[in-house]
Amino acid sequence: MKKFLKYAKNNYVLGATFFLFWMIFIDSNNLVNQFQLSSKLSQLEDQKEYYQERKKIITQERQELLSNPELLEKFAREKYLMKKKTEDIYVIVKE
Repeated sequence: MKKFLKYAKNNYVLGATFFLFWMIFIDSNNLVNQFQLSSKLSQLEDQKEYYQERKKIITQERQELLSNPELLEKFAREKYLMKKKTEDIYVIVKE
């Protein structure tokens, strides 16, 4: 107990203790915020990987569509309901 009181009276120990307490619990960059930012960073990196894979797939599909006119026509008819002048389109909505 006497050793603790000896160190507790030392200004450097008190200052260092206060500084550590401040940095760990009170400061805007405290440990809780750092943990939250770290988890958010990992989540964003996962999303980045997903979107990069998605971008590759879309680029490949686009390249296929632009290289094949029949596939482009099929895509335009299905996705955007495009038609020739002599055709009629009937859209069936599932309930």
